[in-house]
Amino acid sequence: MIAIHDLEIKNMIRMAMDARDRAYVPYSGFRVGACIKTHTGAYYLGCNIENASFGATNCAERTALFKAVYEGEREFEALAIVSDSSNYTVPCGICRQALSEFCEPDMPVICANNEGKYKVFTFGDMLPYSFKASDMRE
Repeated sequence: MIAIHDLEIKNMIRMAMDARDRAYVPYSGFRVGACIKTHTGAYYLGCNIENASFGATNCAERTALFKAVYEGEREFEALAIVSDSSNYTVPCGICRQALSEFCEPDMPVICANNEGKYKVFTFGDMLPYSFKASDMRE
């Protein structure tokens, strides 16, 4: 796993909590915030944004990822996720697949709860087999 210090983890959780405060969740009431750190040292934040057509809803992790990719980032060092739940917040399957396009298996994924307690996993542990561009080649 890429080394990440406790101070950095807490900083990323704090930023994810700030992002969570911007969530638009009129249907579920389940606020989620994410903070993704790039290899250049930049941080991108995201929140979940719901829609009356539930399929158009976007998760916090993808919001942060898409903002970073739009800005030209393609390599990432860590991801932190937090929600209002007392459970550790983990990325959904769609987010894991989207992240797999850019994230290495040893990238730390910090899954926090509403109190800031956390567990750190590697991205590879969260999605050991993902669909990649190489799977489309003959």
